[in-house]
Amino acid sequence: MTEQKKSRIRISAKKISDLKVVVLCIATATTFWILNALNKDDYTTVVDYPIEFVFDKEKFVPIEMLPKTIQLEIKGNGWDLLRKYFGLNTTSFPVKLEKPSEKGYFLSSDLKRSLGDFLTPTQLLSVLDDSIKYQIDEIKVLKIKPTLDSTSFTMAKNHRIDSKISFSPDKLTIKGPESILRSMKEGFPISLDESKINSNIKKKVGMTIPSQFGNLISIKEEAVIVEFEVVTLLEGNKRLKLKKLNFPKSVTIPDEDLSFMAYYLVDERKAPELKDMEFEAILDYTKRDREDSTLFVQVNPLPKYLEQIRIEPPLVKLKYE
Repeated sequence: MTEQKKSRIRISAKKISDLKVVVLCIATATTFWILNALNKDDYTTVVDYPIEFVFDKEKFVPIEMLPKTIQLEIKGNGWDLLRKYFGLNTTSFPVKLEKPSEKGYFLSSDLKRSLGDFLTPTQLLSVLDDSIKYQIDEIKVLKIKPTLDSTSFTMAKNHRIDSKISFSPDKLTIKGPESILRSMKEGFPISLDESKINSNIKKKVGMTIPSQFGNLISIKEEAVIVEFEVVTLLEGNKRLKLKKLNFPKSVTIPDEDLSFMAYYLVDERKAPELKDMEFEAILDYTKRDREDSTLFVQVNPLPKYLEQIRIEPPLVKLKYE
C-alpha cells in the first residue's frame, strides 16, 4: 500500500503581520472615505418622517390609530440625512388640528411651508403623500336606552315573553366618540346570560362594554335591572266537525266520515275558554286549487290566543262524479 502525504501550507508570522497591516489600512481608508462623504451637502433621500397630531384630547378622541409618519423627499448633509433616515434624535413634526372631527384628512401641500421651516437646515424637496387621513371624533355624553340582546338568552320549550321588557334605569349615561354613540340609536345591548327561561325574570345585570368598543366608551351606571313576564303555552288538540260550503252536488270528498284534528299551543290563562268551544273544519269549494283539485282545510273559530295551529289532514282531494 502507498502512503498518502498531506501537504500543509504554513503562513509565516511575518506574512500574517503584513496581512493585518493591509486590512487595517483598507478599513482606515474606508472610514475616512465614509466620513468625508457624509460631510457633503448634496445628498437626496426619501424618509418616513415622524409626525404628531396635536389637538384637545379632553374634547376629542381618535377612533382609529393615527398615522405616525409622513413620507418626504429631502436633501442635505449626509450626517443629517442619515440621522433622519434612521430616526435618531429626531423631533416629530406637530400637526395642529383646531377642529379635528370636521374633515378627517389634511392636504400635505398645506404643511409644506411649515414643514420646510421645521426641517432646516435639511431642504424639503417634496411631500410624497398627497393627503393624510385620520378619524377623530368629538367626545359626547348621551342618554341611550338599554335593549335586551336576543342572543344572550333562550326560552324553555313552550314558553315565551308575555310583557314589555322593562329596564331600571330606563336610560344609560354613555360617554364616548359621537359616531359610536350615534350607532347605538337602537339602544345599548344588555346581555342577560340565561338559558331555558320558564318563569318571570327580574335580574340585576352588571354593565359590560362590548369588546369592539375597547376603551373608547364609558358608562356611568354600574348595573341595570331587567324585568319581564313569562307565560307557559300548553299543548292542546280538538276534534273538528266537518262543514262543507258551496259544494255542487257532483263534487264530494273520498271519505265523508274523515276525521279532522287541530293541534295547537294555547296560553295557559286562556285554556279554560276552550273547554266548551266547538271547532269546525271548513271546506269551501270556491277556494279549491283548480289545477290539482285539492282543497285546504280552514278552522273556525280561530281565537288569536291559539298559536302554531296544525290541521291533520291539512287538505283533501276532491272527487268529481
